[in-house]
Amino acid sequence: MIRLLTLIACLGLCACGGSRYGSGIPETYDPLLDAALAECPRADSLRHLLRETPREEREAMAWLVAWMPQGDRDTMRLDLLRENVAYACKAREVFPWTKALPDSLFLNEVLPYAVVDEVRDAWRGDFFDRFTPCVAGCRTLREAAEAVNRAIVERVGVEYNTRREKTNQSPSESMRQHMASCTGLSVLLVDALRAVGIPARFVGTAAWHDNRGNHSWTEVWFDDAWHFTEYYFPGYDRAWFLADAGQATEGDRQHAVYAVSFHPTGDWFPMVWNESSHDVHAVEVTSRYRAAYREVSELRRARQTHVEVRFTMYRNRALEGMSEGRVAANVDVFCGAEQVGGGRTAGPLQDMNDGYRILLEKNRTYTFRYENARGEASQVTIEVGEEPLSVVGYME
Repeated sequence: MIRLLTLIACLGLCACGGSRYGSGIPETYDPLLDAALAECPRADSLRHLLRETPREEREAMAWLVAWMPQGDRDTMRLDLLRENVAYACKAREVFPWTKALPDSLFLNEVLPYAVVDEVRDAWRGDFFDRFTPCVAGCRTLREAAEAVNRAIVERVGVEYNTRREKTNQSPSESMRQHMASCTGLSVLLVDALRAVGIPARFVGTAAWHDNRGNHSWTEVWFDDAWHFTEYYFPGYDRAWFLADAGQATEGDRQHAVYAVSFHPTGDWFPMVWNESSHDVHAVEVTSRYRAAYREVSELRRARQTHVEVRFTMYRNRALEGMSEGRVAANVDVFCGAEQVGGGRTAGPLQDMNDGYRILLEKNRTYTFRYENARGEASQVTIEVGEEPLSVVGYME
């Protein structure tokens, strides 16, 4: 009898120990939700939303309500929140890799309904249906992520194009136009991966080390670490931009590399399309990219599989070899259709030993593409052999 009474008492204590916002929500959420709803004009509607959310999905909903940006908390359509949570939890039921994730990764890198500050779309259910067939038969997070990236262009019909309407496009905006910038493409890829339960996050820099522009890409979590990739590129940790990211400057808001977080971090992502906003949380990851680039470069030199190629741009042939004849210009490097690098050539005031250098694999053909003085596309094609090369291009 004493044991029975003790058991009943324990059960009673457990029943009383839940959140004031509903069963299924740990009581540790109470102060977070109290603070989030204190100044919210539709606090009652959000409390009702939490109560009507299925019990097994309620913690996920509470997590979003607690940490979502104030603008979303005040105005975002509640049916979008319901759909997002329902499909994210469904992914955790359906896909074994999602089921095995720790809560921290699921909540921050799978569950969120947005990537940066794009328009809030109802993308989750659509992308779940589009990409679930792509991962059929996959056994690991890496296999599933590669399958999504191989299929994404065909599944969403979006290509890179600078004529897109804006930088921070939502999935529906990019799919309507069939075009997007690197930012819009990264949003698409992150959402596609998350739709099938793969932890993914948006990464980028406000400007490369040589100030020739910004770039955005994607990181995917597998094998207990973050790995970088991007739209069009189904592989990992060898994308064309590694040399640039590897020269980023730690602690420099303009030239460091940041990864977005939905959960507050005490830092923010520098959005070049919305510079005044500090609403998107982030963590700086520059040191990891610098280390990765150093490791790759040292390995290539040690194995003697690559040689250094130096590219110099001159105004015209008559000024070749003269310091004052050099032109600072952006150049992209391709091997066939795949971009393998990019950089900026040295201008007339830089040291003559300075310039754009890149390690390229031996015994392959490469094309250096740039825009000439007339605004036309120009290129220089070379064969890389066993010895280092010095290559020149002309603006006129």
